[in-house]
Amino acid sequence: MATTQIHPSVDNGVKPGKDNFGGGTLTCKCTDKPVKVRVDAQTAHNHVCGCSKCWKPEGSPFSMVAVVSRDKVSVTENGDKLAVVDTSATIQRHACKACGVHMYGRIEDKNHPFYGLDFVHTELSAQDGWSAPTFAAFVSSIIESGANPANMDAVRARLTELGLPPYDCLSPPLMDAIAIHVAKAKGTLYAGAA
Repeated sequence: MATTQIHPSVDNGVKPGKDNFGGGTLTCKCTDKPVKVRVDAQTAHNHVCGCSKCWKPEGSPFSMVAVVSRDKVSVTENGDKLAVVDTSATIQRHACKACGVHMYGRIEDKNHPFYGLDFVHTELSAQDGWSAPTFAAFVSSIIESGANPANMDAVRARLTELGLPPYDCLSPPLMDAIAIHVAKAKGTLYAGAA
């Protein structure tokens, strides 16, 4: 029986990141004048994502996406080829108009819990050492993109085997961060909380 495919970067096992890694360059798939985006820091919260909004490699049911401080992200070449995929989306995904690859996603709403973080696909980098994915988010959403619902047990089993706990939302620490942000904004945060 064939192994359930998740994403090319993890299908043969999850590669560990490097603690002292300082970033690299993301390059779109164009052979002529590719878009290049410099990321000057290690990423965090890397994960495979099943949502229908994220860019995925051809044939992959999941994307792989991490976050980094927006001040560490800069377009260095051919930025004129970038356009926002969906201006009404919370994450403004800047994609290459020629090849369709999402180069970075940015949240412009200053009240959003993840404002200040950009979403990047580290697989677009030739550099080795990016943070390793540690969980799978929005797993059920792959059905919306055409995955067979009958295969979901196998998908979740494969994710677990890879050490990527499957969630149908974000990981518990990220969901806690969202709830803390909302509670602070409402003034309802427990008095003993940090």
